[in-house]
Amino acid sequence: MVIDQSPAKKHILDCGERLIANKGFVGVGLAEILAAAGVPKGSFYHYFSSKERFGEALLVRYLDQYLQQLDTLLTADGTTARARLMRYWSHWNVSQCGITADGCGASGGGVKCLIVKLSAEVADISETMRLTLRDGTDRVVQRIAQCLEEARAEGSVPSTLVADTTAMTLYELWLGASLLAKLRRDSSPFEHATRSTEWLLGPQTT
Repeated sequence: MVIDQSPAKKHILDCGERLIANKGFVGVGLAEILAAAGVPKGSFYHYFSSKERFGEALLVRYLDQYLQQLDTLLTADGTTARARLMRYWSHWNVSQCGITADGCGASGGGVKCLIVKLSAEVADISETMRLTLRDGTDRVVQRIAQCLEEARAEGSVPSTLVADTTAMTLYELWLGASLLAKLRRDSSPFEHATRSTEWLLGPQTT
């Protein structure tokens, strides 16, 4: 899906993302998006044929930005691949999911990651949005697996570690931690996920 980068369309997406990040996709009506963006219904339908298409465009844009940020966090910078991967999980805790360093939600504990926020919700109501999220998360897991392969090669994780399987396990672990953090309104699930991640990665061999 090609995203039109026109300022008006970007403005609608920006306003919609802020609302949906807090209230969910179903919880935000078209009228609320229009009011937040300050645009008439005709302007919305000029760019999006339906609310579902709006949601798809929103997710495509979000995932592209997310993957760019992930690439920055995992890019070789003189530290070990293991350290870069742990930096990603730390960033997930602090900024991706809206949990601050003191364990409080950035906006009343609300999860800001649209992957976490919308996966369960849209999977049952929109096939196009489900597939967009599925493909995006597949790319996230692939990048984690690549980083783990680099860690194996340098010896910061055991050579017996299976990168693809471990990458999926870690991603599932942190998605689950994000949901529990939302329910508990504290960072204890992330603390447990961090300890479990270190255990799954095993001892450094060099």
